[in-house]
Amino acid sequence: MAFSRMTALEYLRRAHEHNRLAHAYLISGPPGSGKQQLAADLASLANGTPANDVFSAKAREIFVARPESKSRRIVIEQIRDLEHALQMRASNGRRKVAIIFDADRLQAQAGNAFLKTLEEPPKDSLLLLLSALPEALPETILSRCISIQLAPSGQLQNKEEEEELVKLLQQASREQSWTIQFAYRLAQEFQRLLRAVREEIKRETDEAFEREEKRYKNSTDGLWLEEREQYYKALAESFYLQRRAGLIEALFAWWTDVLRSSNGVAQCNLPRVREQTAALAARFSSAEILKRIRCLEELRDQLGRNIQEALAIEVAFLTIFST
Repeated sequence: MAFSRMTALEYLRRAHEHNRLAHAYLISGPPGSGKQQLAADLASLANGTPANDVFSAKAREIFVARPESKSRRIVIEQIRDLEHALQMRASNGRRKVAIIFDADRLQAQAGNAFLKTLEEPPKDSLLLLLSALPEALPETILSRCISIQLAPSGQLQNKEEEEELVKLLQQASREQSWTIQFAYRLAQEFQRLLRAVREEIKRETDEAFEREEKRYKNSTDGLWLEEREQYYKALAESFYLQRRAGLIEALFAWWTDVLRSSNGVAQCNLPRVREQTAALAARFSSAEILKRIRCLEELRDQLGRNIQEALAIEVAFLTIFST
């Protein structure tokens, strides 16, 4: 059962007040569900650090691990550092808190090392694992954590391009053969959606600038208008990146539903296309589905580093949508 962040926090607050907090929690949920905030609130309850300072340099006896290596994995060295810190004695009755972001990104060695900590947690410690994809964690880790599943703070935004992308994915699920040519065509369709988004945003921001120019051109100097033009260009790029991220998240929602169906999990992000995602789950193994999700993660990382957009998308789609 999925909870709102505030409902989950109230449950944990009561457990803390009655000295019944478990030693390890897995906080899961889609992006935007409040995993990080809940972890900060729980760490604050257990440790005494104000929630706003949990992830700052002011925090004491709070240790954080997140994917930082070139492979965007949590490596064994990070887990060893965390374990060493947890062995230290807590000061002033504080509880030591370890928070692992994107726990599904633990390397195999790191996961095995952390499993020992879960099995024999250090005294006065609290272990918090955060993940949007808990299905990717090994059962040995899952079974040693109390699961707190957070509900989405809202449904996927039903922007026109996201709805069109879901329709394309529905069509793709009905294709019997995912050839390289098919994957390339799908990549072209995805880029067409992006071009349409960029053109729409440019049209809207150009119109806003033109209205401002007409209104103020006789009452201000040219330098101010030039600054406003640059402002609208930057605004357009910001809007575009947000909408592009929405499309990437829609792809994640689709493939996460496929993985959940493959593992017999009833919850889904896109219930209206449950039949199609279930059909794909029957075609691919969990390992094959995870490979596609990891490729999506790489695509998101590459786009965040401003790697050439069209090339990154084509390369990713050739892996995700071909067999």
